[in-house]
Amino acid sequence: VQLQASGGGLVQAGGSLRLSCADSRRTSSNNAVGWFRQAPGKERDFVAAINWRGPNTVYADSVKGRFTISRDAAKNTVYLQMDNLKPEDTAVYYCAVSRLPVATSHLEHYRYWGQGTQVTVSS
Repeated sequence: VQLQASGGGLVQAGGSLRLSCADSRRTSSNNAVGWFRQAPGKERDFVAAINWRGPNTVYADSVKGRFTISRDAAKNTVYLQMDNLKPEDTAVYYCAVSRLPVATSHLEHYRYWGQGTQVTVSS
């Protein structure tokens, strides 16, 4: 599996960013894909996940109503649209492929990880 996360950057509070997770080896074609984030000195936390097939999605409470996860199966890419960003969203964001076809929030369900992309939200 080769996951490439991109789209991070510096944005002011209230702004938006769209992260992309490209799976060049198509390993995620039968599995759910999730986004996690890790701030300095903190554990890696779940953000959002999407089923392999169908519209089912799962979100962390802290991002519900602000973030939207989607996938383009033809492009083997998963997106995380982040709106109304807050300084507490600042972290390195990672995408990961699950062992399961259904979206879950459990880190231990995810076995393949991308390299991460930095998101910084200024106040």
